[in-house]
Amino acid sequence: MKGNYVGQKLPRIDAHSKVTGEALYPGDFSLADIGDMTGASDGDVTGMLTMKLLFAGRPHARVLSIDTTEAEAVPGVVAIFTAKDVPVNEYGLQYPDQPVLCGPSLNNGGWHKPGTDVVRFIGDQVAAIVAETEAAALQARDLIRVEYEDLPVLTDPREALRPNAVHLHPKYPELDIHPELVFEGNLVSRHRIRRGDVAAAFAVADVVVEAEYEIPGQEHVYLQPDAGVAYIDNMDRITVIVGTQWSHEDQAEIAHALDISKDQVRVIIPAIGGAFGGREDMSVQIILALAAWKLQRPVKIVWSREETTFGHHKRHRAFARARWAAAADGALLAAETEVIADAGAYVYTTNKVMGNLVLTVNGPYKIPNIKTDVLAAYTNNIPGGAFRGFGAPQGNFIAESQMNKLAEALAMDPVALRLRNLVHEADPMPWGKPLPEDAHGLEDCLVAAAQAVGWRKTEIGWQAPFTKPRKGDAIYLKRGIGIALGIKNVGFSFGYQENAWAAVELYGKAEIEEAIVYAASADVGQGTRTVIRQMAAEELELPIEKVHLEAADTAITGSAGSCSASRMTFMIGNAVRGAAGVALTSWGDEERPARGEYTYLAPKTTQINAETGYGHPNFSYGYVAVGAEIAVDTLTGECHFPKLVCANDVGQAINPRLLEGQIEGGVVQALGWTMTEQLIQQEGRLLSNNLSTYLIPTIEDIPDEVQAIIIENEEPNGPWGARGMAEMPFIPVAAAIHSALRKATGIWYNTFPFTAERILRSLKER
Repeated sequence: MKGNYVGQKLPRIDAHSKVTGEALYPGDFSLADIGDMTGASDGDVTGMLTMKLLFAGRPHARVLSIDTTEAEAVPGVVAIFTAKDVPVNEYGLQYPDQPVLCGPSLNNGGWHKPGTDVVRFIGDQVAAIVAETEAAALQARDLIRVEYEDLPVLTDPREALRPNAVHLHPKYPELDIHPELVFEGNLVSRHRIRRGDVAAAFAVADVVVEAEYEIPGQEHVYLQPDAGVAYIDNMDRITVIVGTQWSHEDQAEIAHALDISKDQVRVIIPAIGGAFGGREDMSVQIILALAAWKLQRPVKIVWSREETTFGHHKRHRAFARARWAAAADGALLAAETEVIADAGAYVYTTNKVMGNLVLTVNGPYKIPNIKTDVLAAYTNNIPGGAFRGFGAPQGNFIAESQMNKLAEALAMDPVALRLRNLVHEADPMPWGKPLPEDAHGLEDCLVAAAQAVGWRKTEIGWQAPFTKPRKGDAIYLKRGIGIALGIKNVGFSFGYQENAWAAVELYGKAEIEEAIVYAASADVGQGTRTVIRQMAAEELELPIEKVHLEAADTAITGSAGSCSASRMTFMIGNAVRGAAGVALTSWGDEERPARGEYTYLAPKTTQINAETGYGHPNFSYGYVAVGAEIAVDTLTGECHFPKLVCANDVGQAINPRLLEGQIEGGVVQALGWTMTEQLIQQEGRLLSNNLSTYLIPTIEDIPDEVQAIIIENEEPNGPWGARGMAEMPFIPVAAAIHSALRKATGIWYNTFPFTAERILRSLKER
């Protein structure tokens, strides 16, 4: 439902400040900026200090002792913090299994947790050096003497699950709120689906396809490195300015580690140079807050690109075995799949990422017999965590590759095979519940993407495009076209009561002259705050120039939840609508100014059964399809993409221009994961630790054309019918390219990225 502002291609509200350099990112704040924010005069803010961190630099070791004597003697050094200085030395978004600082941790308060003296990956933090200058901090860091006892290193999650593998963590108690967290040896989480009789289905199948897949990790490569500033504000609150995706969760984790109340902690979100899930877990927040609290002075830290690369989590690497069966007419009969994922050193969001993987690894298809096991194991690699798609890209690659292989084995068109098996209306998904009534968006996206890359529907059925050579093609250039379909949840899942808070204040006399919107939503580059303003103006029926947004600041806003899970427009849009309605009612009652607050509660979900996988895990879904056209130079293995098409059902486009940007960016980011980005860890050490060894796509690598197709089937619970879509464009890209590469070369590449070296090696072996 379009309106005066909803559905319009309005410019981003932060465009001018970012283009001109006026926007302040976490690493940009100066002493004067802090004075302006606190209302203090220059004389009221003591000089800002610089922090540097000593990272473990080794994958697994016990810290026997830390000697800071020489370091403390460096001129300009103000303080050095180690594990003994942290009141509660633990944190974690899903489970507090990571020390803030690793080391002998019995502090003055007597708090002790087994295992906090062990470093478990190279990015574990051992000491924080605070000094008057960066040079002094760096000099002191090199003078800290740490005595380690090296421990056995585990880097393969399959090996980590063997009965005789060394245990990387002590036994942790399980949590009722996260029943999938099991902590059996190195097993972090377990998900499964059991449906029907898989063995009987395979016995009568006409076609069975089996494959093993190796799916890589991925680095987020956001432009602004991890950075932040902490200080004590004029109400004696520890205030942290940091790039984050959920300010209120950061507030809670800081307060827990410092053993203080949440109202003593304030988190402010400035401009953010991208996130993609990489800022969901903590990096510098707690240690910054600790230093500012202890020293009562502002402290700033900016990580180098290398520190950012090894210091925060990655997309989960995964290994899979899949065996799928179909009848001769194309009806799917059974799917048996096992996935073992690399959780890395700590839980982070592994259990929830694996929950999404288990929901997507069988695709949106009618499969009467299913056996799925998804396991995640601790290793000494960099932790796995949230990354755009949150487990769905890994699950989708397996499911859609199996579908394309079945189509080939059946001599059936891959579009026709998908349409033959798509769920409709009351058809249950693998978890036993049907999709919402708006699920016809799956078919709409599939057909739109297929037709855009050349599929035709004829009297005898769907026909794939014939990839004949083009004029001027060399004989060694081979072309192919592939297709893949995707689905993912919108919003938090598995029984969590989804919620988001917003407030609206109205000012004026006879007429509303200004509206101020309070919302804690992070804007991680996708334009969330722009669409919040559009939605508020629409609901208030005000000129958009009269609508202003306050900063995302825990001191003045309630929680909007994380800017993740493709949820923010959906959730905050409903919250803003509700707050605007309350404010308008108060205005009508002659309140001046009028204020309305509202917390939107999404439809309820449930956990999935630990044995069967049955439940109602999500309240909304996004639908997407990708068609890929590839040209392969068989002499060099190099690939070129004349065209990538992404069809997204967005419900209602609040701002179509921003959606087009999301689609184009998501497709290219997924192209990097699929083709060029190699996250190489060897014996727990990161070899691809900078942008000369970790290769993201450049302008030379992107497709000649990225076609963004926006489909609008209203989501009944979404604001103005909008559904979340930010992660969707990423999800099916790898599987679509996998299919196109098969068409071009005749080879299935079940391990990626599909680098030129890998392609050429396989061509030569054949």
